[in-house]
Amino acid sequence: MARQSRPTSSTSTASTRRRRGETERRIRANDREFNAQFHYANNYIKTSKYSVLTFLPLNLFEQFQRLANFYFLCLLVLQMIPAISSLTPVTTAVPLIGVLALTAVKDAYDDYQRHVSDSQVNNRKSLTLRNGKLVEDKWAQVQVGDVIRMENDQFVAADMLLLSTSEPNGLCYIETAELDGETNLKCRQCLLETAEMGQDDARIGAFNGEILCETPNNLLNKFEGVLTWQGKSYALDNDKVVLRGCVLRNTQWCYGMVIFAGKDTKLMQNSGKTKFKRTSIDRLLNFIIIGIVFFLLSMCLFCTIACGFWETITGRHFQIYLPWDKLVPTDPTEGATVIALLVFFSYAIVLNTVVPISLYVSVEVIRFVQSFLINWDEHMYHEKSGTSAKARTTTLNEELGQIEYIFSDKTGTLTQNIMTFNKCSIGEKCYGDIIDEQTGEVLELAEGTVPIDFSANPDYEPEFKFYDKSLLEAVRRKDETVHSFFKLLALCHTVMPDEKSGRLEYQAQSPDEAALVSAARNFGFVFKERSPNSITIDVMGEREVYELLCILDFNNVRKRMSVILRKDGKLRLFCKGADNVIYERLKNNSDSRKIKTQDHLNKFAGEGLRTLCLAVRDLDDDFFNDWKNRHQAAALSLDNRDEKLDAIYEEIEKDMELLGATAIEDKLQDGVPQAISKLAQAGIKIWVLTGDKQETAINIGYSCQLLTDDMAEVFIVDAHTFEEVELQLGKLKDAIGNLEKSDGVNGGPTAVSVVTFSESDYQHGCSVEEPEISGGIALVINGHSLVHALHPKLEKLFLEAASQCKSVICCRVTPLQKAMVVELIKKNKHAVTLAIGDGANDVSMIKAAHIGVGISGQEGMQAVLASDYSLPQFRFLERLLLVHGRWSYFRMCKFLRYFFYKNFAFTLCHFWFAFFCGFSAQTLFDPIFISFYNLFYTALPVMSLGVFDQDVNDKNSLSYPKLYTPGHQDLLFNKKEFLKSAMHGFFTSCILFLVPYGTYLDGVSPKGHALSDHMLFGSVVATILIIVVTAQIALDTAYWTWWSHFTIWGSLCIYFAFTFITNYVFGGSYVGSLSKAMIEPTFWFTTILTVTLLIVPVLAWRFYFVDVKPTLSDRVRLKQRLESLRSRQSQDILRTPSARRTRRSIRSGYAFAHQEGFGRLITSGKIMRKIPRPNTDFSFPLSFGSTIGASLSPRKPVVATSSSSSAGAFNNLAPPEIPGGFNEQS
Repeated sequence: MARQSRPTSSTSTASTRRRRGETERRIRANDREFNAQFHYANNYIKTSKYSVLTFLPLNLFEQFQRLANFYFLCLLVLQMIPAISSLTPVTTAVPLIGVLALTAVKDAYDDYQRHVSDSQVNNRKSLTLRNGKLVEDKWAQVQVGDVIRMENDQFVAADMLLLSTSEPNGLCYIETAELDGETNLKCRQCLLETAEMGQDDARIGAFNGEILCETPNNLLNKFEGVLTWQGKSYALDNDKVVLRGCVLRNTQWCYGMVIFAGKDTKLMQNSGKTKFKRTSIDRLLNFIIIGIVFFLLSMCLFCTIACGFWETITGRHFQIYLPWDKLVPTDPTEGATVIALLVFFSYAIVLNTVVPISLYVSVEVIRFVQSFLINWDEHMYHEKSGTSAKARTTTLNEELGQIEYIFSDKTGTLTQNIMTFNKCSIGEKCYGDIIDEQTGEVLELAEGTVPIDFSANPDYEPEFKFYDKSLLEAVRRKDETVHSFFKLLALCHTVMPDEKSGRLEYQAQSPDEAALVSAARNFGFVFKERSPNSITIDVMGEREVYELLCILDFNNVRKRMSVILRKDGKLRLFCKGADNVIYERLKNNSDSRKIKTQDHLNKFAGEGLRTLCLAVRDLDDDFFNDWKNRHQAAALSLDNRDEKLDAIYEEIEKDMELLGATAIEDKLQDGVPQAISKLAQAGIKIWVLTGDKQETAINIGYSCQLLTDDMAEVFIVDAHTFEEVELQLGKLKDAIGNLEKSDGVNGGPTAVSVVTFSESDYQHGCSVEEPEISGGIALVINGHSLVHALHPKLEKLFLEAASQCKSVICCRVTPLQKAMVVELIKKNKHAVTLAIGDGANDVSMIKAAHIGVGISGQEGMQAVLASDYSLPQFRFLERLLLVHGRWSYFRMCKFLRYFFYKNFAFTLCHFWFAFFCGFSAQTLFDPIFISFYNLFYTALPVMSLGVFDQDVNDKNSLSYPKLYTPGHQDLLFNKKEFLKSAMHGFFTSCILFLVPYGTYLDGVSPKGHALSDHMLFGSVVATILIIVVTAQIALDTAYWTWWSHFTIWGSLCIYFAFTFITNYVFGGSYVGSLSKAMIEPTFWFTTILTVTLLIVPVLAWRFYFVDVKPTLSDRVRLKQRLESLRSRQSQDILRTPSARRTRRSIRSGYAFAHQEGFGRLITSGKIMRKIPRPNTDFSFPLSFGSTIGASLSPRKPVVATSSSSSAGAFNNLAPPEIPGGFNEQS
């Protein structure tokens, strides 16, 4: 067992060599002084971004990355210079400080939550050995080289080398759900030499072994090192190490030596970094701000040049009336130049409202309120768990309306991580369906359906549910085949029994095995105990003991397991496995049962259930003894051992008699298939990234409609080398190309309208949804293949192939690989991504995506704490995106378009006025009006628009997922839409200024009073401006509520009230100007003329496009309005696929742990705590009952293209039909 080899450097990735040029790690147990010289990381973890000292500078630095914030800071400095400022600095300082403070409070709260989480973890208690005695320490105080003791059901504090455990032979059991999402138990075993120390604290405290091992890395399934102790060296591998994040199970205690702590642990290496996330609209706004600043500078430059000419030619002759400032030289040319330079900065201040700071205040407030609307949505409340959706950030809401890729975990996210015994086939009869006695039809399970009462069985489990009473009746009348079936389930497995609080509990290597043994238990076949040479069960209350002769264990090549047992002198082989594997090994005389069972298997597989076939074979002693001798010889062979064992197994696992089949449901969360279908219809691509096995992932893919019968092929990439992966990806790309060519030759799949099911309607653009297109290819890729696919030389090929696939499933992936896949799409596709998961293994993926969503499930709260949004169930993602996400994007885009429009209309009036005031930076409006325009007069209507407006209601948002697609192309707000809004504002300002100017130029009242003074003219323009922008937002509002009426019409009232109050009560400089104007007919004529000139073209433009080229949103809104007018409830039914949609039989759909089982440990006796009471009838057999080191061979199943029912295209009802034609562009 001893060897002197050192770990190879290949196990360390490039990222692991980052620290201090470290190439290997040397640790001495119980010697802090020795280990301190290497400055290894302690066990303190930190996921927060700020501390008390760094919060202010770091947060301000992040906020001033927004160019608008930096721009207004510069503006504030300019306003503090009296020579160039005509406005008080308060107008800029108050909003700037407000938006910085609001954002800082929000960021501080978010980071406080992370600090609380870190504190909870760092302050967990652990028992650490100090001078041979156990001392209670905090996790944060644990250091590399320390020896700590862990108790059952405790989290592992750091990555540790196992030294000793409470179990025989140094075994311990761990659950790795936090690392890879799997809840089945895994076995670890310490060195037998260290296991002898037991729990002797003095001996363990004196342990001074020295470890030489690899540096910290993110490889969860690999570890290499050497332990040197007492002059001998011992090889260390992953089976002797337990990692931080694991939970100790079925092991009373264990001792371990810390190898990696804190940030160096493999869990933290896979966690990724907390990133500052900004939306695509934020990034676009930064670009627009730059453009607006250049536009502002160009206007200022124009005004500067014009001012210089005016002062040189005209202004110098008016110095008596308009004297120059003392700073200005008396020379006409020099004086004009200085004045022009000062005017440049003056106009920079006067025209700054083209990008008002209130824009960012409003954006933050709108996002904040939208977050509460998400939190308060009762439709996203999960009553069973008592949890609701929660927006954990307030800066990303509109990004929810632009998602193109969703990356989802499987276990606990799509599924409930609960396996249930759903149906079975025994002796040609199918059990599990509820049959209507009158019609003979299969009934769907409803909430009121009463399950079988198993309470007569003292070992029954209350949570076990089965509804077909005929199976229990067959058990009670002692049907021989049914009894053999359940005996096989109770005997053929590697489950370990345990007793807690007087209750029998099972610990299985996979949840599938646990479900099968549990089913047998509830039907009266109770697995009680096992020893290395016996299995004890209770059959209907009677104890039966079987002599265990051999376990032919499962592996991924065999796809089956068998046990050979003797009872009452009768030898029998029990076998369970994948249907195709079992069928090849059956007798030839049971064709009827095989055909009937195959029909049942197809039915089960069509419902997405995980299937197994069960078979038995009676053996005679002579054959078995001869086989046993040859098996022993093969097991001891040093050459081609695996091949020889497989050949030996083939000899005995044949000529079997079929008993039946089981169907296990890995229960999907409620509504998952419907949600995935709707999200796919919305143009969102869904990738499943899971640490689970390939076969399990494929089955769930079918269950949740990611994989369907319509697909041409399910392509599996499972090669182990770079060249093989490149070859497989090349074949995949060729297959996609051939499929596209064949579609082109055949004219493509027939386009069928899902509304009318007619071809002509779609061709004329009359259908609501896109046509159903059958075919497409799905990709399933394994983690070891993904390592090569993500290589820089292959990632482009992988991306090209994967992005053209209809569905992508990545299985057996590490947490870091999940993040790398997300980063690959972000970097190359420039698409908005969303990652959703429920465990610590999903944290890096959640942090990497633009939007991270955590499911508050059974795997802890790590994913939720790292997420931007948390949901109780996956199905709520549909509403989060299609309703709240789309509304938020729609509202924010409409808000920005209107905001830029109203501010261009307001600000450019100063620019037109410059031509008539000698470019002197004189403001057209009252300074109070300038300060209040964005703060009071126009703030509430646009805020109401951004928070409450909606083009269609939530019901129709879900009924028509295509409404979501405009967000993918940024159709509602982009550079073009901004320019449209800016030009609209430009045109509005021009009309606003020139029409009143022409009216009031040299104007007099009927009484002979002059009407052409500056203050009266400014008040008239300001009043008409408020009326016009208010009328414009009334046109823009699609969803009227009492709040909309209050804010829109109330803003007009506020304007007139504030104008009179500020001028008459507080004695403003413009006192009486508006009152004087309003008593003259000229004002009302000018107002009506200007409003008509500005509003009528907008109405005509909109009516034309709604009538001639309506968008899908226009048509749905029309339908919604007609329904409201008719005062009747829509009877339309959503088009969603059935969760039990029939699909072809999937040969790989077997329910098993897809790795080698515990067979070798059971028969060797190493796994046993104690041997049950001796039985003289049995002799203790040698350990010859399992495969050794079975290798995984690449496999590429091609899914048969058997067609579905002829009515397959019409299995689902269409969304409600909408009147009229439409243009797909929204």
